Amino acid sequence: MATLTPRRMTMVSTLRRTVGNTSCFLLMLVAAMPARSDDPYNDPGRAARVAALLPGVDKLYAELAEEKHLPGLVYGVVLDGKLIHARALGYADVERKIAATSATPFRIASMTKSFVALAALRLRDEGKLDLDAPLSRYLPEVQKLRLPTADSSALTVRSLMTMSTGLPEDNPWGDRQMAISNAQLERFVAGGLSFSTAPGTAFEYSNLGYVLLGKVVSKAAGMRFQDYITQRILLPLGMKDTVWEYGKVPAGKLALGYRWDGKAWQLEPMLHDGDGAAMGGLITTLDDFARYVAFQLDAWPARDGADTGPVRRASVRELQQPRMFTGLAAKAMLADGSAPNPRVNFYAYGLNWSRDSRDVVSIAHAGGLPGFGSQYRFGPDHGLGVIAFSNLRYGPVYAATGKVFNMLVESGKLPARPVAPSAILLARQQQVAQLVQTWEPALGAAIAADNFFLDRSREDWIAEARGKLAGVGTVTSVGPIKAQNQLRGSFTLVGDQGSADITFTLTPEREPRLQELDIKPAAPAKP
Repeated sequence: MATLTPRRMTMVSTLRRTVGNTSCFLLMLVAAMPARSDDPYNDPGRAARVAALLPGVDKLYAELAEEKHLPGLVYGVVLDGKLIHARALGYADVERKIAATSATPFRIASMTKSFVALAALRLRDEGKLDLDAPLSRYLPEVQKLRLPTADSSALTVRSLMTMSTGLPEDNPWGDRQMAISNAQLERFVAGGLSFSTAPGTAFEYSNLGYVLLGKVVSKAAGMRFQDYITQRILLPLGMKDTVWEYGKVPAGKLALGYRWDGKAWQLEPMLHDGDGAAMGGLITTLDDFARYVAFQLDAWPARDGADTGPVRRASVRELQQPRMFTGLAAKAMLADGSAPNPRVNFYAYGLNWSRDSRDVVSIAHAGGLPGFGSQYRFGPDHGLGVIAFSNLRYGPVYAATGKVFNMLVESGKLPARPVAPSAILLARQQQVAQLVQTWEPALGAAIAADNFFLDRSREDWIAEARGKLAGVGTVTSVGPIKAQNQLRGSFTLVGDQGSADITFTLTPEREPRLQELDIKPAAPAKP
């Protein structure tokens, strides 16, 4: 018999409490269960399959750089917390022929926004910021704003984070406001603002909203938001080459921004840091940004253990959650174009959230400014991230980066991280497996919730189970649990003639009991 680990001892203890010594068979099953793998995906070949696809990734980006006249392009793939692939094409400085590298600082424009939202969450966690307080508590100049309707809801910090303030889309105009000072911003807001919709009713992309969020962070932190983010987030993550002011980048290292005039690259003027930089002012390297993506991925799954990051894992997960519906990509396709793959899109906090028809969740954000275009996308359930920076005006790396992410998930056959079953779910699995075969009154009384035999009599359950398990024959094994969450799962009962799929749900009681059960003959295996 296998050694009883602490986790197995918990299950054994649960079984003893609920059924006493009447089911020694169950205790042996639990004790003999194999230890969980250190690989959270139970997929030892995943890295090799991704590596086999990297030449195709290189080809895709090389073709993009040539077709779109990108002066310089750096891109990378993060897998399981590590930057496993980094490549650079072209120049950081065309005139001086300085090659781009993974250590070249690029301005990442609106990819900055999640850092500002993360700072707001950290301040909330510190008790210094109320996300649902009226915005006027932190920015008195908004007090006299005339909202679009008399019944409009008040502006809040959270509405800035979710882009649901009702302020209009402002990308062309907003891109030129980065150097604005807080004094200028205060006068600008006090003079009145125009709204496209009532606050809280719809998503609309607002750079101004994030400029205002930066000012809120500065007030709550008691220092410039740039300094707070650098000290509390960037440096603890090891992002030592990430700055706000381009003048702080060592000579010859900075990626300069360009536009393509149809014949040649023309230098774009660099934008200085300012109080408007919350909308898109960060300058970072691929090496540094990969650390940030790894940090975002490491927030999953929710778990016990030390929480030593610069922001709590729960708050990082909160950052990523869908908030405001932004649209349905009904015509989206699989990466190879072989079939439709529509997806639904929401805005989170400084991030875009998507779920496609295969149930793949991805988190992303683009960045675009005069001279630069960037994009990143990561899958919290798949441990994968893709990053791309270019130094062309609104360099179109957006669709390509999404395609690379989808290709690696689809062609790499990367599974989602399975839910780790709780001790009680594993214990109840074995009990349910025994119950559906024997319907022992003592076992049923021990594990069934109040509703179970009221919703359906024991006699009816016995009749149904007998019919649906008729094709199974003598049970030879109980398959592994597939947890949907900590209180719901399914498994296969395997017999000498066939098998049946069992799904069960537990109650919210302190010692969860069986409240729902479904038995289905398993579909025949495909030849």
